Amino acid sequence: MFQENSQVLWNKHQGGSYYKIGIGCRKEYSAAQPGQFVMLRAGRCAPRSALPQLLRRPFSIHRLIFSGDDVQGIELLYKIVGPCTRYLSECKQGDIIDVLGPLGNSFRVPDKSRRIFMAAGGVGVAPLVFLADILQKKKADLRKCTVFIGGRTADDLLCRDDFSDKGMSVQVSTEDGKAGEKGLITVPLESAIRQQPPDIIYACGPSGMLRSVAGIAEKYAVPCRISVETLMACGMGACLGCALKMKNNEGRYLHACADGPVFDAASLVF
Repeated sequence: MFQENSQVLWNKHQGGSYYKIGIGCRKEYSAAQPGQFVMLRAGRCAPRSALPQLLRRPFSIHRLIFSGDDVQGIELLYKIVGPCTRYLSECKQGDIIDVLGPLGNSFRVPDKSRRIFMAAGGVGVAPLVFLADILQKKKADLRKCTVFIGGRTADDLLCRDDFSDKGMSVQVSTEDGKAGEKGLITVPLESAIRQQPPDIIYACGPSGMLRSVAGIAEKYAVPCRISVETLMACGMGACLGCALKMKNNEGRYLHACADGPVFDAASLVF
C-alpha cells in the first residue's frame, strides 16, 4: 500500500455521466489484482471556490496502464454522482491527485480454463474488465465466458467491446428496454444458468443486483464471488464504517475495505 501524489495522464468522457481517468503510479502496482481499489482525494484539482474534500473516495482499479512491459499507471472508471466525482471529471492532464492503494483483496483467478459467468451493473463493470485482462494473460479460453451487463438505460451499458474483442459472449439488458433485453440483467443470467450452470460467477454492481445474483447462485449451487460497492471513509479498516453482516454468524460483521471488497456471496446477509 502506498500513498502518493500522482499525475493525471488523461481524463476521457465515455458518454452520459461516465468517465475514464488514467493516473500515474509506481511500478509496484504491477502486483495489483482484479477487485482491488484505490482511495482518491481529488481536492487539488477541484475549483478554488469548492469546499475541501476531507475524506477519500474508493474506486475499483479498472485496468493497468503499461509502457512496454512496465506499469506506468492505473485506469479508473467512474460516474458523476456528487461533488467528489464532479471535481474528478474536471481534472486535466498534469493535475495532481492524492492516491492511496492498492487496497483490499481480489477475485480468485482460476489457473485452468473454466466456464465463467460475469455479471455487472453500471460502473460495477470496472473490476470485471481487469479480471478479463488477467484471464487473457493466463491464456484462459474466453470463448467459454459470458458477460451479463445491465443498466437503467443504454448509457449505463459500459465496456461491451472490452469483452467482445476478447471473444467473450456479451448479453445486455436495460430497464427501459432501449438496448438489449428489457428488464433486469439477473433474468438472462438465471436463464443461462438454468440451461448450463457455469463453474463460477463473478459479479459487481449495486447491492440489489448483488442480492439477486447471490440468491440465484445459491439456488443453483454455483460458486459466486462478488465485489461490493459501498461508501468507505478510510479504506483500511480503521473507521469501521463499511460493515457487512455475516450469514450464520450472529453478531459478527465483516468490513468491505479490510475483509473485501471481494466476498463469497454465500457468506453475506444483504
